Amino acid sequence: MIRHIVMWTVKPTQQASSAENAASLKQKLDNLIGVIPDILMLETGINQIEDADAMHVVLNSSFENWEALKRYQQHPAHKKVGEFVKQVRIDRRVVDFETS
Repeated sequence: MIRHIVMWTVKPTQQASSAENAASLKQKLDNLIGVIPDILMLETGINQIEDADAMHVVLNSSFENWEALKRYQQHPAHKKVGEFVKQVRIDRRVVDFETS
């Protein structure tokens, strides 16, 4: 199984505050459940503790294998979320690893 964890720091835009953009990103990611068949597990969270080192949004997801992760990343629904992310992100961190 492959674990895919991503964290973002988001910025305010003319349309929304940082908090609103974080909530929108969380909702867009949550909406991928049931749309992209390769997702085995997907959970998201919004940071609730103020800390200079904190990121705003986290994605924790699982896939059967590396090929399934690649299909997820290339899926049109995922790419659409990526378009939103490009508009609101300040920073992104990712960890992909194999679990037993």
